[in-house]
Amino acid sequence: MGWKDFLKCKKSGEKQKSQDENVERGNWTRKSDYLLSMIGYAVGLGNVWRFPYLCYKNGGGAFLIPYTIMLAFSGLPLFFLECSLGQFSSLGPIEVWRVVPILQGVGLLMVTITTFVAIYYNVIIAYSLYYMFASFQSVLPWSDCFNWADEFCSKVPRVSCNVTINETIITANLTWVNERNVSCIENTTIRQEVEVPSKQYWEKVALRRSVGLEETGGIVWYLALCLLLAWIIVGAALFKGIKSSGKVVYFTAVFPYVVLIILLVRGATLEGAYEGINYYIGTQSNISKIMEAEAWKDAATQIFFSLSTAWGGLIALSSYNKFRNNCYQDAIIVCITNCGTSVFAGFAIFSILGHMAFMTQKSVPEVADSGFGLAFIAYPEALSQLPVSPLWSFLFFFMLLTLGLDSQFAMIETIVTSIMDAFPQRLKNRRIPVTIACCCFLFLLGLVCVTEAGIFWVNLIDYFCSGWAILFAAVLELIGICWIYGANRFIEDIEMMIGKKHWRFWLWWRACWIFISPALLLAILLWSLITFEPPTYGHIKYPTWGTALGWCIIIFGLIWIPIVAVIKIWRAKGNFLQVCRPTENWGPALAQHRGERYKHLPDSSPQNNATEIPTVSEKTGYDNGAYL
Repeated sequence: MGWKDFLKCKKSGEKQKSQDENVERGNWTRKSDYLLSMIGYAVGLGNVWRFPYLCYKNGGGAFLIPYTIMLAFSGLPLFFLECSLGQFSSLGPIEVWRVVPILQGVGLLMVTITTFVAIYYNVIIAYSLYYMFASFQSVLPWSDCFNWADEFCSKVPRVSCNVTINETIITANLTWVNERNVSCIENTTIRQEVEVPSKQYWEKVALRRSVGLEETGGIVWYLALCLLLAWIIVGAALFKGIKSSGKVVYFTAVFPYVVLIILLVRGATLEGAYEGINYYIGTQSNISKIMEAEAWKDAATQIFFSLSTAWGGLIALSSYNKFRNNCYQDAIIVCITNCGTSVFAGFAIFSILGHMAFMTQKSVPEVADSGFGLAFIAYPEALSQLPVSPLWSFLFFFMLLTLGLDSQFAMIETIVTSIMDAFPQRLKNRRIPVTIACCCFLFLLGLVCVTEAGIFWVNLIDYFCSGWAILFAAVLELIGICWIYGANRFIEDIEMMIGKKHWRFWLWWRACWIFISPALLLAILLWSLITFEPPTYGHIKYPTWGTALGWCIIIFGLIWIPIVAVIKIWRAKGNFLQVCRPTENWGPALAQHRGERYKHLPDSSPQNNATEIPTVSEKTGYDNGAYL
């Protein structure tokens, strides 16, 4: 690149920066950058490998009733609240708690859990990369029982029975019996336990899985390289923060829909596809399932985690919006897109699974699975039976890669934003080193997840981090904003951004924020704790110390809430009520947006008032510092 090109790029960057409303912090270049980033964050792996199975398990089409109701009562209200909170304050998930200082530990909990999840989430992306590279072969390596397989590997069921041939009783394979139209003697059918090639390939080749968490084994080098590549991709996409990631999502957020459409069109033309879709959301739907409490719990849990609420990412991404952006409209668009994607993905998944059931002469429930079992065993097995199977396999795993990357981008941006907000002066213009350091640190922590016991670590972190702590954070978030800060005051803040609304417009949101959503989330939290069972991976139970370690992860996140609260009260000299009120520098970042309600704020933005060395306000009696 010559000097002219360099100066041209520099001027282009300066022009782009000058167009930002908040020059210090930066804004999304276009509204579409933000929307696609939010859709990419919300639409993740769970939409493809969890929702379709939950829908089938809980009555098929009938499950959409509790799913839609839970979206309206818990998912959408919390999503709108977090988008509004981040956009109004232009602050990340930790610093935003200037609104209720005593609950700043909730923000630390969100970022802590997000950090743990980011560690193992990129390992799943590494799995997708490995399988994607493995698809570059004329014959898929899991399409048959090759030299890595044991005696239990079989593409077809091994079923035998006793039959009478020429007055002689013999034992014959069921396939042989069916071909000759012979009948089995009653109660003589024996089904031998076998494993499909894709299952053995996943455990013996891809993972080199050990017997349990207690047997760590060595690092699986090719998974470690895939993990390194995954972190390089994430770091490269985020090297300029939202300015670079906002461009990458135009591909990573849109491409999964292209692949889903291709897979659906291909799947719909296969024999058995109609039966698979019938089980998913067709005539096999069981309306009576909605009378069972389990269906409602699954619907609420899926909505809550699918929309990524209470993780901090929604607040972080929305904090880069321009102040007058219509965050209400954005919340509706993203939530509907997310839920529609989940339903649509089910058709693509179950059409292929229906074909697999047809080919293996099994019922759809026998081949249906969720999570790792669907993504790396059931679906690859089904794809291996299609013509030109490497192409379909590559497309599927590339889709998983892009689905995972969008969510990972948002999680790392959440962590980096929180760090930059904590030390705005010291880290000013140092986003790139912070991002690189963050990616390197998390890569090193993630190496334990690519050992021979790695899948047990991934499953353990997922089991504990994707549950109680986030539900607890969501409940406290609603209590803090709508009960302590005040729902009416918060609504006035929102109206400063999106304009004045009629009082009837807010009836629904008030009811959900103050009563319905907290009650629902608290009920799910209590139910989850009451029905807690120790984690397992398949039929393998975790050792007691493994379960204890999982609880330690949860406690490590939760402990920040009382610690920060105690520090805040101590610095306020015991004035409890004072630390429940917003700090002096809470409000819109820019003076032009503060109006009469926040005209008391200093001319500099709230971010710039936060310093690494906390100072105690003479007027309020507590600090206005960055973290504590």
